[in-house]
Amino acid sequence: MRVAVCDDELLAVERLVRMLGRIDGIRVEGTAQNGRDALALVARTSPDAIFLDIEMPALDGFDVVEALAANPGAATPPLIVFVTAFPQFAAHAFDTGAIDFLIKPVRFSRLETAVGRLRDVRDQRDARRRLSELADQLDTLRAEGREIGTPANEIWVHRRAERVRVDLDEVELVRAEGEYVRLFIGSQSFLHRASIGSIAARLDPGRFMRVHRSYVLRLDLIAKIRRKAAGGYTLVLTHGEEVPLGRLYRADLLKHANKSFTPS
Repeated sequence: MRVAVCDDELLAVERLVRMLGRIDGIRVEGTAQNGRDALALVARTSPDAIFLDIEMPALDGFDVVEALAANPGAATPPLIVFVTAFPQFAAHAFDTGAIDFLIKPVRFSRLETAVGRLRDVRDQRDARRRLSELADQLDTLRAEGREIGTPANEIWVHRRAERVRVDLDEVELVRAEGEYVRLFIGSQSFLHRASIGSIAARLDPGRFMRVHRSYVLRLDLIAKIRRKAAGGYTLVLTHGEEVPLGRLYRADLLKHANKSFTPS
């Protein structure tokens, strides 16, 4: 299998190339340190796959994918494996058509797994379909979802190769994770690119409240408010989980809950 590596960190490139050299049947066709050079490298060598960093100046990894997908007349596009130091990208990037998603520093055993997946997909000869799927999700990966025609209490989230409709009225807890939020419904959770403030604004204020800069929860899940020995408060939920209560949100919570929760 012929591969390319693109990362703006030279040491990361060198390390990944060394590890790839230890895997039988892998030949590194070339390396690049920015998105423009990556596109030129792909055009010149037509690799089967590219290990692509997301965070790069000028053209980032998402831009590279978009440019490849916008050129359907070109040779068979490379399969994509994203590589990044920021795990908050993982859920969406892995679930939208990229073959794999590696977190730096990449472990050799994890790299072997990614190469195995690349070989499986290459054998299926569906690189173009997967690249198209990935390109379709770039807006979701880059910015807060803009759901045209979606009811105010619903959003669409990406999970693997599908889109799932989430009823915000069923959400129990929202947790901020970098540029994303994780929506918890029962035993399930969904990662969605949006700010926690934008999600909070779409929730029923009579049932939900922001209790911390990183948390919004459904009020009926609160069992009690516990004072911490070191100061501050924690919310104990009905299933036993504890959520921090931000100082700026405590007064509003007690007022909204009609002071039915007594600190303990």
